[in-house]
Amino acid sequence: MDLLYTAHVPAGDGPHPTILLLHGWGASAHDLIGLAPVLHGGQTLVLCPQGPLAFQAGPGMLGYGWFPLVPGRPPDPAAIETSRLQVEAFLDGALTRYPIDRARLIVAGFSQGGFLAYQIALRSPDRFAGLMALSSWLPQEVASAIPAQPAHKQLPALVVHGSDDPMVPIARAYASRDALLALGVPMVFREYPMGHEIRPEALRDIVRWLEERVLSPVLRA
Repeated sequence: MDLLYTAHVPAGDGPHPTILLLHGWGASAHDLIGLAPVLHGGQTLVLCPQGPLAFQAGPGMLGYGWFPLVPGRPPDPAAIETSRLQVEAFLDGALTRYPIDRARLIVAGFSQGGFLAYQIALRSPDRFAGLMALSSWLPQEVASAIPAQPAHKQLPALVVHGSDDPMVPIARAYASRDALLALGVPMVFREYPMGHEIRPEALRDIVRWLEERVLSPVLRA
């Protein structure tokens, strides 16, 4: 596990349902860990790795990212691939270190982290019980390079986006939704009157979706 990370580990021996939660551009491993006590009543193991790319996000303040973002230019495919492999290696290490319930393993991400979560889950859909993309995007050229698999039909996905998002326009979320449907992914799309953020009403739906679409069905099975 070469990436710096924060972790919320529930009490007990496990195995625990687990969420791999990837932060957005300019944030850090501490950005999303505060969601952990809310998700599944705090009984989910939450791992928040930190992007390896450090940059000056403000006066005296470091931000972190998964791959460089240059205004007006598409992300570098080689840099994206390197980050994807780093996150997957991190997860492999976590599976040996923590009591993770592999049947209830979810990958999620906000903004740039969601961009990676899309690719990690869609390339290995049989590895995950769910996918959450929050204020994020899945480019058509990326989606079209991912071959449809039977396991896509067993990968529930939640797409959450703000209609007033100034960073990732809502049109990109619509395109992501359509790409998931084309792959046969059973998805739920939620749009809120918010910007590039997670408001309480969105968080309530995230909690509900996790319980009803991901965690409870596996428990019943």
